[in-house]
Amino acid sequence: MALQLRVYVPPHPLIRHWLAVSRDVGTPSALFRTAMTELGRWLTYEAIREWMPTLETQVQTPLAECPATLIDPNVPMVMVPILRAGLGLLDGAQTMLPLASIYHLGIVRNEETLQPSFYLNKLPDRLDPKAHILILDTMLATGGTLTAALNELVNRGADLSLTRVVSVVAAAPALQSLSEQFPALTVYTATIDEGLNQNGYIVPGLGDAGDRSFGT
Repeated sequence: MALQLRVYVPPHPLIRHWLAVSRDVGTPSALFRTAMTELGRWLTYEAIREWMPTLETQVQTPLAECPATLIDPNVPMVMVPILRAGLGLLDGAQTMLPLASIYHLGIVRNEETLQPSFYLNKLPDRLDPKAHILILDTMLATGGTLTAALNELVNRGADLSLTRVVSVVAAAPALQSLSEQFPALTVYTATIDEGLNQNGYIVPGLGDAGDRSFGT
């Protein structure tokens, strides 16, 4: 599978552990939510490693002045959770980016056509072109939901070269489609699964992340 976009599967043992917990059909909702929170935390940690804007300055220690690196407060940081399942990643991601603005997108997929539609859109009319945007989309199956979200962001001025996607499970068909449409994008995922079943669910995947998070 030749891709233009950049896809990273961090080898962090905590990511592997919580992925295994989330895949297990016997994991109860409360523990599944914990797994989503932890995956949101550690995948975001990896995603922002060389992405966050910094500035060089000087600080005074108790003994002497020394050079220091700080996060640049003048560059807007934005998080966009894709509802419902993306909410599970949000708490963990917020521990890494506590000052980021949060804009919710509610997208539902038609079970027959697999086409996405919006039921909630809290994006501003225009985004700062310098904004660093982190999208939280738990499952990348066909890529349709994320494609709809990215088109909305681009229409509002987002720079996809400054955009990162955090996903728990990505399927090869979604990555291929996203690569063709958004080659400047970067995706961080806990794992890549090869296929989809006849209903468009990732196999082996982890089931419906929204249903498992909320016990519905």
